[in-house]
Amino acid sequence: MLAFIKSLYLTNRLFYLLTVIGVLFTISNWLKSIYPFVWLLVLMLLLLILVEIVMLYQKNSFQAKRILPEKFSNSDPNEVYIQVKNKYPFKVLGSLIDELPFQFQKRDFSIPFSLAGKNTTTLQYEVRPVERGEYFFGKINLYVSSAIGLVKRRYIFGEGQMVKVYPSYIQMKKYDFLAISNRLMFQGIKKVRRIGHTMEFEQIKEYIPGDDVRTINWKSTAKKNQLMVNQYQDEKMQPVYAIIDSGRVMKMPFNGLKLLDYAINSTLAFANIALKKGDKTGMLEFANKIKNFVPAEGKKTHLNTILETLYKLDTHFLDSDYGALQLFVKKNINQRSLLILYTNFEHISSLHRQLPYLVSIAKKHLLLVVFFENTELKKLTDKKAENLFEIYDQTIAQQFQYDKKIMMTELQKRGIQTILTAPENLTVNTINKYLEIKAKGLL
Repeated sequence: MLAFIKSLYLTNRLFYLLTVIGVLFTISNWLKSIYPFVWLLVLMLLLLILVEIVMLYQKNSFQAKRILPEKFSNSDPNEVYIQVKNKYPFKVLGSLIDELPFQFQKRDFSIPFSLAGKNTTTLQYEVRPVERGEYFFGKINLYVSSAIGLVKRRYIFGEGQMVKVYPSYIQMKKYDFLAISNRLMFQGIKKVRRIGHTMEFEQIKEYIPGDDVRTINWKSTAKKNQLMVNQYQDEKMQPVYAIIDSGRVMKMPFNGLKLLDYAINSTLAFANIALKKGDKTGMLEFANKIKNFVPAEGKKTHLNTILETLYKLDTHFLDSDYGALQLFVKKNINQRSLLILYTNFEHISSLHRQLPYLVSIAKKHLLLVVFFENTELKKLTDKKAENLFEIYDQTIAQQFQYDKKIMMTELQKRGIQTILTAPENLTVNTINKYLEIKAKGLL
């Protein structure tokens, strides 16, 4: 009996009808002739309620099942499916309330639906996580009523499910497909002209129209009595490392996502592209000390190792120790490598404190420093000032933006490659720079 009471809900339609009946009873004080008619309405309403309860409370008349992917992709829309089966012989109207993980902070989630008798449908909705970690879904709540619509029966399904949110593998797959199909330019990835011959010798072959005449091998030409050229292939298996600063400067959020998560998503997509291009990839996380180090390898399965390491990263509230980074790189990365450092500098003085360490690293390795534009400041400077205080704010914002450009110049003067990018453009700009470095043979 208690279970029956807990599962029975009254609808708004019933309350509207009760309100109308109450008004009619009030009017019957002056208009006595309608009093019996009002009681007739009450009896009809009670009968309809009883009929609908009998219709809804049939055994095993409804089923629902949540279908989740193996894992979620951070910062991307992820689809969740609810398979609903109506075993009633009549059409039902209802609403679905799925108990979402607390990380989404949704208190009014509901999906209305209607489903014909003896039929099955799949309800779909999207969620966009902005943090990595474990997400727990609760139970599925279904409230169904017949066409009468006076009462609802509540069904509860499931015992909860957990899904892990990983770095953006959807973004990685998108660039993976584009790399395979040579359509990177459609996503803003530039095709850079190759400069010089920073490639490995492969073989000598006959000249065909279109070959670079600078590669003609005159000795072989004289022996064969026909033009022969040297054929080269891209130099492969070069080590490339993503170095991620997980200190307090990477905790700054943009569009709900921390700078660290932008760097993590970019690292995963970039590492996949580098492996496809034949290079070895690795990664390093540091804050006040070295946290995680994955040596560079060229195996395809190595991407899973990087993915699992990235999944565990989190920001720290301490300042990052660039001195410890410089010593660790010197001791553990012996071969000349491309080091992509994801960090952030909001003031030029913070760069000057770390500059000696960056210059020391750049003496042996090709260092690429990636830091971020403050898009909130850009919005402020683009807005038209309407009073003196807004002019002051815009002036300060413009000074901060100018400092970012000065930082780029300071790094480039010392032979350090740089990227200053908006967070949402990070992956495209990083891959562009990698392709440019490979094309120019800087590594």
